[in-house]
Amino acid sequence: MEKQYTYAVARIRANELSLLTGAFMEQLLSAKTMRECLSILSERGWKADGESNEAIEAMLSFEQKKTWDLIRELTGGDMSAFDVFLYANDYHNLKAAIKEACTSQEVPGIYMKEGTTIPYEQIRKAIAEQDFGALPERMQEGAREAMDLLLHTRDGQLCDVTVDRAALEDIGRAGKACENRILKEYGELTVATTDIKIAVRCAKAKKDAEFAARALAPCDTLDVSRLAAAAGSGEDEIMKYLESTVYSDALSELKKSPSAFEKWCDDRMMDSIRQELYHPFTIGPLAAYILARESEIRSVRIILTGKLNDLVEEQIRERVRKTYV
Repeated sequence: MEKQYTYAVARIRANELSLLTGAFMEQLLSAKTMRECLSILSERGWKADGESNEAIEAMLSFEQKKTWDLIRELTGGDMSAFDVFLYANDYHNLKAAIKEACTSQEVPGIYMKEGTTIPYEQIRKAIAEQDFGALPERMQEGAREAMDLLLHTRDGQLCDVTVDRAALEDIGRAGKACENRILKEYGELTVATTDIKIAVRCAKAKKDAEFAARALAPCDTLDVSRLAAAAGSGEDEIMKYLESTVYSDALSELKKSPSAFEKWCDDRMMDSIRQELYHPFTIGPLAAYILARESEIRSVRIILTGKLNDLVEEQIRERVRKTYV
C-alpha cells in the first residue's frame, strides 16, 4: 500500500497556484526584450541579478532548489521516494569524476552539487582512490567498467556509453520498484525515449548494431535487440521498427529534429501527470509537482536563451513545453 500524503498534498495544492500557465508562457514569449522577460518573471517571484547567461542560470538553479527544499520539508527530509528523478545527476557526477581522475585535471563547475542522492564529494573521492566499494552497490560495476575502459583504451565515448547505460538501468530498476504510477511511468518513459535518441545518434554516426546494443538499456516498451539491429541499418529502419511500438505517434517529431522529439517526450509526460491534479492522498501529486516545476523551468530557459540569441518568436514557441496547469 502507498503511504498517505494528505497534508503534503494539501500544501502542494497551494503551491500549484504559483505554477506558470500556458497564458503566462505566451506573455513571456511576446516580450520584446530580455529586460521585459525578466520583469514579467519578477512579478511572479523569479529573480535574476542581470541579463547574462550566468545570472539566468543562477535564477533557474535557485528555482530548482526551491522545489526540492519544499519536497524535503514535506517529506521530513526523506526524499528517497523520488530517487528515480535524481539518479541521472549522480551518474553525471560519476562521469565527471572518472574523466577528472583519468586526466588528472580539475574542471571548475563540472559537478552537480544539488539534486543528487549521493554527495558529489563521495563519488569524487571513491573514483580518485579507485575505491569502488565506497560507492552504492548499484553504481559499483558501471563505475569500475567505465574507468577501466578509459584507462586502457582512452576512449571517452566508450566511457560515456558505459556510464549512461548504467544510469538508465538504475532509473529503469528504480521505476519498476516504485508503487506509484507516475514514478513507474517516469522510469519507463525515460529509459525508452533515451534509447530511441541513442539509436538515432548511432545511426547518424554509422555505428554498427553491436555498438548500439552496448549503449541501449532494457525496458518494457521496446525490444532493444531489434532497436539495436535497426540502428545498425540506418535511420529508416529505426522509424520502421518504431511504427510497431507505442511510440509510433512520435515519429513525425523524431523526423523533424532532436529538439522536437525532446519536446514530445516532455509533453507526453505532462499529459500523463495531469491526472494527479485529482488525487488527494498519494505521493503522486508531489511527483507531478516536481515534474511540472522541472518542465516550466526548462521552458523558461528555452524562452530566455532564445531571446538572448535573437531567435524569432515562432522558433522559440515550437520548443516550449506544455504546462501542468
